[in-house]
Amino acid sequence: MEANPRSTGRLPAAFLTPGSSSFMDFLSEHQPAILPGNRQLPPMKGVIEAPHGTTIVAATFPGGVVLAGDRRATMGNMIAQRDIEKVFPADEYSAVGIAGTAGLAVEMVKLFQLELEHFEKVEGATLSLEGKANRLSTMIRSNLGMAMQGLAVVPLFAGYDVDREKGRIFSYDVTGGRSEEHGFAATGSGSIFARGAMKKLYSKDLTEDQATTLVVQALYDAADDDSATGGPDVARRIYPIVTVITADGFRRLTDDESSEIARSILERRLEQPDGPRAALL
Repeated sequence: MEANPRSTGRLPAAFLTPGSSSFMDFLSEHQPAILPGNRQLPPMKGVIEAPHGTTIVAATFPGGVVLAGDRRATMGNMIAQRDIEKVFPADEYSAVGIAGTAGLAVEMVKLFQLELEHFEKVEGATLSLEGKANRLSTMIRSNLGMAMQGLAVVPLFAGYDVDREKGRIFSYDVTGGRSEEHGFAATGSGSIFARGAMKKLYSKDLTEDQATTLVVQALYDAADDDSATGGPDVARRIYPIVTVITADGFRRLTDDESSEIARSILERRLEQPDGPRAALL
């Protein structure tokens, strides 16, 4: 009888056999039940109440891209969480903002992070930014069964393309369809309001500071009209998560930096509640 690898201190044969550089392919072959897309669910009866609802926004500027998200999660007409984190680093030069069912979205991000790390360790090089975007597209498509039952995940992916030396943004639909966005993008329940704000305020020659202010302005406008999006909460000191990705890599703004941007916007909104006005011509 073959000895149990655990009792002998050896790794199982699956870990020692050369194979694909994709961690998802590895799981598909050896532990397919772990992958979210392979879970068998009973027919849904009624509505599944799970934390969801959000607004994620992104904007490019010369030298990089900014990705930001609000902090509210809702469950029906209730606020499920006020300080949830929805923007995560994917690797050194990219990040993901999640929208949709919170639990499944966070799990997908963790698997995506592991997928990119596994590829880099096996191949000795990182995927191109488009390659990363395609991998995420495949993962979203594998969640289609859950999405058909009302548990969709629709993230926003942004990163710095080291080959083209610029920031890029990719959006997705519920089936995993991928589209590259130019300039700015938004996803989530308040995205229509955020896009409207950015459409009037965005310009290609924004500085990094202006880009971070732009995305927080957009989140504020989204929160103003969408109950599932939370605006800056000064009383609880809860502010949007704002990240910047440049040639120097991923960086998340500190709470002090985010609060400074949010407070400056709030002060201006006391005079102009609807936000800054764009020129007519």
